[in-house]
Amino acid sequence: MRTVIHFDMDAFFASVEQLDNPDLRGKPVLVGARSRRGVVTAASYEARPTGVGSAMPMVEALRRCPEAIVVPPRRARYSELSGKVFEVFRRYTPLVEGLSVDEAFLDVTGSRALFGDGPEIARRIKQDVRSEIGLTGSAGVATNKFVAKIASDLEKPDGLTVVRPDGAAEFLAPLPLERMWRVGPKARVKLRAAGMQTIGDLARADTHTLERLLGSWGPVARELARGLDERPVVVGRPPRSLGSETTFEYDLTTTDALLKPILRQSMQVADRLVDKGLWARVVTLKIKYGDHRVRTRQARLSREVADTDAIFETARDLLGRFDALGTGVRLTGVSVSGLTKHPDAELFPDEGRVRRERLAATTHALRARFGSAGVTRASLIADPVDPGDSRR
Repeated sequence: MRTVIHFDMDAFFASVEQLDNPDLRGKPVLVGARSRRGVVTAASYEARPTGVGSAMPMVEALRRCPEAIVVPPRRARYSELSGKVFEVFRRYTPLVEGLSVDEAFLDVTGSRALFGDGPEIARRIKQDVRSEIGLTGSAGVATNKFVAKIASDLEKPDGLTVVRPDGAAEFLAPLPLERMWRVGPKARVKLRAAGMQTIGDLARADTHTLERLLGSWGPVARELARGLDERPVVVGRPPRSLGSETTFEYDLTTTDALLKPILRQSMQVADRLVDKGLWARVVTLKIKYGDHRVRTRQARLSREVADTDAIFETARDLLGRFDALGTGVRLTGVSVSGLTKHPDAELFPDEGRVRRERLAATTHALRARFGSAGVTRASLIADPVDPGDSRR
């Protein structure tokens, strides 16, 4: 019988800030940009009883929790501690599938002879993370990924929920539809109109009804609701895309004003590609207008890239394909996809591209060591619009 652990750090970004600054411990902390259009990247558990949560506008969060302390995100520090957490995971199994910097699936089926059963391994991981790093995490233990992920969220923070091998359907049945993977607000409205309130209701529904309500995903949802999930824990799977977005304090209305944040986002995306040892074939530029309309333009490149200049030049060309920029833009985002760890070999390599990629690797190493201020483009120094950066 397979044993899967889903491990999820507790309020990771906010907890790191409280770890590094004792004055923040026990106080409501919001990580994000304190600006008119900033959003909450993470909220400490002390802030959450007021209804504050991640992705909430910072203005609304401070209205609900005026005593909250706002701190800017320190992504290099989060990445550093994430690496240490994942080192603990790999101490117990090589089968680790990272979902983000602060959560992962672990298949510990083959580790039970060395370290004990699934709950014991989860307890040991929790103890190691707490004693060696100073942070807490919550774990769910089950026979598959879907059930383990739901279980890990039920007793946060510092929780451990174990689902018996023969008790998955019983465990899931009373939970509300909000706990169901890939069932968003619109889908929940449809399901509730059909008389379904819980995951158990979904499990008991007939396939025809679910296909009508949820399309081709309906039968899959029914199987998951019954506690059945054969998906393996996949090691080293590259992300589908990498990106960086910025919400501006005030709408920008000229191409020149937009190019500066687009350059910064291109640099951040290139850093992440270098950090993960990846190259990208597709560049996408996203624009959100002042009236909240969202538009994207995409270009497929002739070969894979991993440097700022190539990404920025493509994004700059894409910007010319948008209209009505003069009406105001509140957000830009640069992302890359078509990712690979093995770019196509070239018979006659482009020396300029090779130099740019070497430069990207060097500047990334300097920023990793000295922070974002360690080395940057001259055109980005003292940039007046940098309130709401977010990455995915």
